[in-house]
Amino acid sequence: MGADFSGYVTRADLKCTDGRTIKPEAFQHMDGQTVPLVWQHGHDSPDNVLGHVDLEARPDGVYGYAYFNSTPQGKNADILVQHKDITRLSIYANGLVEKAKQVYHGFIREVSLVLAGANPGAFIDQVAVRHADGSVDEIEGEAIIYTGLVIEHEDKPEQSKTDETVPDDKVEDKSEESTEDDTDKVEDSKTEEEAVEHSAENPTVQEIYDSMNDAQKQVVQYMVGAAIEGASSSHSDKKDEGDLEHKEGTEMTRNVFDQNDGGDTKTAERRSLSHDDMKQIVQDAVNCGSLKAAVEGYALKHNIDNIDVLFPDPKSVDATPQFDSRRMAWVQGVINGTRKTPFSRIKSLTADITMEEARAKGYIKGNLKKEEFFSVSKRTTGPTTIYKKQKLDRDDILDITDFDVVAWMKGEMQLMLREEVARAILIGDGRDVGDEDKVKDPMGAQDGLGIRSILNDHELYAAHINVTKGDGSTTALTKLMDELVKAQRFYKGSGSPTLYTTLPNVTDLLLLRDSLGRRLYRTRADLAAEMGVADIVDVEVMEDETDLFGIIVNLSDYTVGTDRGGETTFFDFFDIDYNQYKYLYEGRASGALTKIRSALVVHLESSSDTLVDPITEPTFVESTGVVTIPTQTGVVYKNADTSATLTAGAQTALAAGDTLNVIAVPASGYYFESDQQDQWSFTRPA
Repeated sequence: MGADFSGYVTRADLKCTDGRTIKPEAFQHMDGQTVPLVWQHGHDSPDNVLGHVDLEARPDGVYGYAYFNSTPQGKNADILVQHKDITRLSIYANGLVEKAKQVYHGFIREVSLVLAGANPGAFIDQVAVRHADGSVDEIEGEAIIYTGLVIEHEDKPEQSKTDETVPDDKVEDKSEESTEDDTDKVEDSKTEEEAVEHSAENPTVQEIYDSMNDAQKQVVQYMVGAAIEGASSSHSDKKDEGDLEHKEGTEMTRNVFDQNDGGDTKTAERRSLSHDDMKQIVQDAVNCGSLKAAVEGYALKHNIDNIDVLFPDPKSVDATPQFDSRRMAWVQGVINGTRKTPFSRIKSLTADITMEEARAKGYIKGNLKKEEFFSVSKRTTGPTTIYKKQKLDRDDILDITDFDVVAWMKGEMQLMLREEVARAILIGDGRDVGDEDKVKDPMGAQDGLGIRSILNDHELYAAHINVTKGDGSTTALTKLMDELVKAQRFYKGSGSPTLYTTLPNVTDLLLLRDSLGRRLYRTRADLAAEMGVADIVDVEVMEDETDLFGIIVNLSDYTVGTDRGGETTFFDFFDIDYNQYKYLYEGRASGALTKIRSALVVHLESSSDTLVDPITEPTFVESTGVVTIPTQTGVVYKNADTSATLTAGAQTALAAGDTLNVIAVPASGYYFESDQQDQWSFTRPA
């Protein structure tokens, strides 16, 4: 059973009156779906349901085949459509996703028969909007999308004329007439077939033009004719008859190639365009690949100027200029992941209970019970100011009418300010210490102002791990993975941490293959699970730190403090002397890790260096106060207080109560797995 009528329910790349455009892929997933056919989008009563529509996705939109139901309302609507009293369609859609005035996705919930109304052009009646973020607007409320498309009437089954009673003599007459031309028709048919075969092998310009349908021919005729007519006609307040209305369902009833001014022979010659001229323009377009260039060439040959009327100035596809920026998907996660406090001075206290004196002791009756001993240390971090300042001439604000330049610029200021804070938290701002624009970083100091970068933090809070990529082979990278897994023993932070690294590092590991060529880690999730981390995040600014592989941390152990009034604030000011608007985003905050060994900073060593473990410890005799320095390849022992190198063998005896702090450092061409296990302290009892 055929559809009662059909037509496009929505058309792609059709700009609506509010500036929005439905993209071709917006409703392609609705192909094959069936939705209700409704009168005037009436959702308050089942009486408004007139039938259903089967949707068919096409490259240029969504087409629908409509079937009326047998209700009185459906029958009445069928009569109205067949009588052409109702000729327009509209859709109700929701779940729309829009970016820069382009609708990319949505769900068609129903198709409605609608009155054309006063505005036959396309428009979207937006009912409810919820902005998901600064770049993508997700329209979760309902929207009526009206494109003014005309219904196409399906052919109703009719009684075949061959079924009617026809007099025998009429049949015989028709038979005799057809017999006379049989031979000619067969020959003509053969000639047409030969022409088609020849055309398929080497099509001519005429054949290309003749292969166009009427609508395509009219558009080409209009484009060329309008260019010539626009160049030769004088300015008039009257609307040009040759203007093409870009509205669905509007037919062009005038061929600009078949016209003249009647009385004025010169004008008629100037405006006329022969079929040979048309063929030449199309041929030139085929040769050069541009209809615009072909028309311009014809215009120059025939002294036609003002050809730019046919090809207007280009229009921006986006509402605002695009930012050529670094990848910043990581920024929001870093800022949101940190712990926030309502005060800007952060203090953390640490008690070292790893010393031997802090251990619990056994008791023997009659003996003295000894007190345990451990040290308590603290560090404080104060606030620093971070800002972003900009200015605009008032003349520029008034002259830029394509978009809201102030709102666009404020978005850029916020974006860059947030990136700078996130960068300062992970690796510092990268500027030289003497740079007046540097965001303050106390680094390893006990007290200071600023945001302590995890990269440069003291090893009590961030354990520093050393690895190497070797020659970048599968064997070397597999060894690197083993070192990362073993390094987890130094992590004492909260829960499962996240690895912040660079895209090249992640790519190298994802491309690892076994001996059969199969990838060892098919996804990032597989790679993260192997490393013992919850997630892997790419941080583009880390690529500037060539000796850094990544940072493993749970940012809930990092605290950002801000006093009331110190949160990010926007200021604007008009300078009447210079006719300028000035804008400022400013915040005052501090930041630091507040849990010891809550991060792992993974450094990359040279591929030529050799891993060595300083397992040979110095010996100490308390009774004599003599410290003996061992000999181990790749290890250098130094006085931790003076940095003086200690020669192997027995050292000068310590006086009673004196202490010698010894630190082991890697010799040239060697590296340690970590900086956490290379220091000893020896004290001779008083």
